[in-house]
Amino acid sequence: MLVRDGVVEIMFIEPEVPGDPFEVSDADTMLEYLKPDAEKPFDISVFSRPGCPYCAKAKSLLEEAGLGFEELVLNRNYTDRTLRAVPGADTVPQIFVNGKHIGGSEALESWLEQPGTQAA
Repeated sequence: MLVRDGVVEIMFIEPEVPGDPFEVSDADTMLEYLKPDAEKPFDISVFSRPGCPYCAKAKSLLEEAGLGFEELVLNRNYTDRTLRAVPGADTVPQIFVNGKHIGGSEALESWLEQPGTQAA
């Protein structure tokens, strides 16, 4: 709920359905209500491997662009089987942005050159 000066302005009430769906009572719903035209942050995941220079390059590119990311490390968070199953690849890094497979470090570099990919 949003309360301003002690007055309830709006309540985001979850529908009564089985389980715990969190359809409207999450932070994203509140932020969307407060500022619907605001730029949304990217959801970025990086499949990496320790000691991989291409992985280090990809992470550095993201950091320099001011973009946060979640890193999944080979043999800690996933195996090569997941790497083949999810991005359909056998090399790292593999980068995903908002559910879209970008590819490796060179593909990330190209993606970052597109308008609208830098952090606000």
